[in-house]
Amino acid sequence: MIQLAIAALLIFVLAFGIGFIFNMLLKTTRFPIYLYVVVVVGMLLYWAWGSGSLWDNVAKYTIVDYTPFIAGLFGAILSGNAIHTLRVRGFKMF
Repeated sequence: MIQLAIAALLIFVLAFGIGFIFNMLLKTTRFPIYLYVVVVVGMLLYWAWGSGSLWDNVAKYTIVDYTPFIAGLFGAILSGNAIHTLRVRGFKMF
C-alpha cells in the first residue's frame, strides 16, 4: 500500500513538472493533458500488442494498476491550471 502511494505521488510530481515546463515553453494550457493521454493509450496498446485483444488486457488490470496513471493525469491537469492562474495574475514565463 505504501508503494502504491509513493508510485502515485512520484508520477503526479513527474507529470506536473513536465507539464509545467511544456506549458511555459509552448504557451498552451491543455497540451500536457492531451500528450499524457496519448502516451498512456500508446503504452496500453503496446502492452496488448501480442497477447489477445485490447479490451481483454484492459479488463485484467485492477485499480492498483490504474492509480498511478490517474495520479499522473491529475498532475497534468493541475500543471495547466497552475500556469493558467499564473498568467491571469500577470506573471510572464519566457
